[in-house]
Amino acid sequence: MSSAEETIHRPVWDSDEMAARRRKRYAADRRLQRYGVAAITFAIGFLFLLVATLLYTGASAFVQTKARVTIDLSSAEVSADDLMGAPWRNIVRSSLLALEPTEIPRSDRRAYFQMFTSSAPFLVRDHVIANPDLIGKSFEFKIPFSDPLDQFAKGQISRDTPEDRRRVSNQQIGWFDKLQASGVVSKPFNWGLILNPDSRFPELAGLAGAISGSFWALLVCFLISFPVGVAAAIYLEEFAPKNRLTDIIEININNLAAVPSVVFGLLGLAVFLGWFGLPRSAPLVGGMVLSLMTLPTMIIVTRAALRSVPSSIREAALGIGASRHEAILHHMLPLSMPTILTGTIIGLAQALGETAPLLLIGMNAFITSPPEGVFSASTALPTQIYIWADSPERGFVSRTSAAILVLLGFLVLMNGLAVFLRNRFERRW
Repeated sequence: MSSAEETIHRPVWDSDEMAARRRKRYAADRRLQRYGVAAITFAIGFLFLLVATLLYTGASAFVQTKARVTIDLSSAEVSADDLMGAPWRNIVRSSLLALEPTEIPRSDRRAYFQMFTSSAPFLVRDHVIANPDLIGKSFEFKIPFSDPLDQFAKGQISRDTPEDRRRVSNQQIGWFDKLQASGVVSKPFNWGLILNPDSRFPELAGLAGAISGSFWALLVCFLISFPVGVAAAIYLEEFAPKNRLTDIIEININNLAAVPSVVFGLLGLAVFLGWFGLPRSAPLVGGMVLSLMTLPTMIIVTRAALRSVPSSIREAALGIGASRHEAILHHMLPLSMPTILTGTIIGLAQALGETAPLLLIGMNAFITSPPEGVFSASTALPTQIYIWADSPERGFVSRTSAAILVLLGFLVLMNGLAVFLRNRFERRW
């Protein structure tokens, strides 16, 4: 061995050079950790800003300003055989005038009645139809104020604003102050936001139709995408030969998972509505379009779940005489089902928030009653948010944010269910 080879420099672990190298590596590790913490803080900050903005804007929509009115049917001409033809408008107006201790001149009554929702007679009528034992009696009923008075009561319209620049007159403010002083004004929780269908009047608009339409559309999406996706994944993973055709199919499945949702909406518009002539705005069509969008994700998740099961389980089943399909259906699939269900719920949660494909197939119609099935015209939560955001009435601003919060609540519940299923049933090998 030459003297040059014997004098090769070999750093000693406790030398200054090695200490400097360690300090450099540790500093790089600390910088990487700080970058990760900064990124997480940045993301959480923006999420907090989003939720805080929605809460600040939409919190007022969860309460509704109402007036407690005594409806007297003892002397009114109301017959149980003809409730639809009863003079509900006169009955309600007489009850509203009774709230004011001083007589209101006939010339001012129009402005007075504009303080309350114009649908008050229909609300009282429907309440009596649902409770026919009220006929001939007096009962208390809470009538919502109109949207301008509701905003005024919530502080969104200031009384210091010049009268010509606000939708509430000084006279109406005076009447409202008297009603509030008499104790007939209340602000209960706005159950109508959840239980009422859509309406042109912000004080009556609700999400019942949108929630029902989203339920039916997701039900159709699940019934199509889950069995088809699982069956396709089982075939591709366990039975399909490995050749160029299956490689092309796998590449296309991966590409379809990244295709923008508006493309699936165009496909549904051309095929389901154009060729097949299915009903427009129906949850059936919406669910079929969402299932097309969810299928690639379902196939990918199911294949990954099947791969996560150890091959020794398949080999053991085959070794004791089980056929190939018995090994898959009785052993592989049950063990991978928790992961498949988790992916299914996450895919459905993603489909719940899609707007573009539903807009293209017409699920943004004005629906005044919840759909009765998958063939009825309907809307969905994302499209209802779009409709309210595009409405010119100021009262829909807070309701738009409230609807977004409701949608986020459903998404959180679905993702929480997915996490629960994964933690509860997932097996680690």
